[in-house]
Amino acid sequence: MPAQTFDAPCDLFVIGGGINGCGIARDAAGRGLTVTLAEKGDLGGATSSASTKLFHGGLRYLEYFEFRLVRAALAEREVLLDAMPHIAWPLRFVLPLAPDMRFETETPAGRLIARVLPWTKGRRPAWMIRAGLFLYDHLSRRRLLPGTEPLDLTRAPEGAPLREGLTRAFAYSDVWVDDARLVIANARDAEALGATILPRCEVLRAEVQGGLWHVTLRDAETGQTQHRTARALVNAAGPWAGEVLGRAVGRNARARVRLVRGSHIVTRRLFDHDSAYILQGPDGRVVFAIPYERDFTLIGTTDAPHPDPDTAPRCTDEEADYLLGFVNRWLRRPLGRDDIVWRFAGVRPLYDDGASSDTAATRDYVLERDTGAGAPLLSVFGGKITTYRRLAEDALGALAPDLPGLAAPWTAGAPLPGAGFAPQALEAEIAALRAAYPFLGEDWALRLFRAYGREAQEMLGDATGPADLGRDFGATLTEAELDWMVRREYARTAEDALWRRSKLGLRLGAGAQAAVADWIASARALRAAAE
Repeated sequence: MPAQTFDAPCDLFVIGGGINGCGIARDAAGRGLTVTLAEKGDLGGATSSASTKLFHGGLRYLEYFEFRLVRAALAEREVLLDAMPHIAWPLRFVLPLAPDMRFETETPAGRLIARVLPWTKGRRPAWMIRAGLFLYDHLSRRRLLPGTEPLDLTRAPEGAPLREGLTRAFAYSDVWVDDARLVIANARDAEALGATILPRCEVLRAEVQGGLWHVTLRDAETGQTQHRTARALVNAAGPWAGEVLGRAVGRNARARVRLVRGSHIVTRRLFDHDSAYILQGPDGRVVFAIPYERDFTLIGTTDAPHPDPDTAPRCTDEEADYLLGFVNRWLRRPLGRDDIVWRFAGVRPLYDDGASSDTAATRDYVLERDTGAGAPLLSVFGGKITTYRRLAEDALGALAPDLPGLAAPWTAGAPLPGAGFAPQALEAEIAALRAAYPFLGEDWALRLFRAYGREAQEMLGDATGPADLGRDFGATLTEAELDWMVRREYARTAEDALWRRSKLGLRLGAGAQAAVADWIASARALRAAAE
């Protein structure tokens, strides 16, 4: 196919449509920069839709003395909750206490305790856990999230699913987030602010000519190539950051990426309350069991080395068995493979700090600025979903010398699409949606608002009943909602719609999923013909 050339350079070209790339694009566009973002697959289609789906400080990072990272992440939880209370909400975590709870021997805290308190023999006494939770509560100021409290498991509903003999626990707060919808919300806001978003466009080559980056792209669906120019280049390709530098840009990175696979399993709902569990194994590691999509429980995650970014991650039978065995040490009713309804895995691109294991590797990020090619290049290594907004601010701060007149940071407190209301008003907002569309019912209205927030009313339009929303594909998925995903949210396949924009793939059978695929293909063909 002939190449298409765009002469006018943009200020910033971002490679990578995960949460870091979309966060950077949004921040930059809001500061008045012209921005183009290219992602070789679906937006958020890799790591950023396969996380444990938490905005959290990282309780276990305290054992590695990562106090700066934990403090920054704790402060971000409420900043992010304010900006997106429809797709993020507070979640209480129950940490049951057992006599055999231990430190990981390789952590700095574990080694220190072994020297200072050798009689503990690596065990975690309750007072020590409470001290860590006190620190977690007070490293950063809290407005919206309650602090730690003790639980009597013989009386609290959180004790019912747990094995006999467990009587005490602590409950603390973090925040749940729909990670895939977070990516889409940032991309949409970036586009609304003037950015150009190019999903399924792979960067083949980027080289400097005359002080500008010349970027060659290939559309994954049509095979067409095109050229873009930019004053600065951001490499936010996540697991592929090193590959982009070497293959596309022809540069060597000083920083390195450590690829770690995090696998999860999903079961039918295991408990009747709305709290999550943080459980510890005999190896000192922790696994979460989290309420998921109302009728399910999410269990994860593992930390396993992953060979290379082009090997698709999958939750292996061994990893699934590890997670089942892990939680079965704590549950009253043991789980087996037949209880698993879905598995997923993602590759976390951690900054390689030389740690002895994948579990110990830092979750902090490193930004590497390089002007050796004649135009600025910024590469992003590591990071976690909780700090994506701060990472974006720091990325633009690092590029400020190359972008004269860059406006001040602005994203703290700025609502994402569908938000614009206080977290405390969530129930009132859902009630308003139900009042405007009485035919929805409680579950349908809750699902739509948790996905689209205030934009749910825009999507539903003048509908007075289900028939006005077009074809019903099952599980409350209608033609109107699919049309919204395709037109407004970059969805191009059934997988995009059913496993990232929503998790309705958990509820729809193979026939319904095939019907969704056919509808999206037809709708996109009609749009292409009209254009």
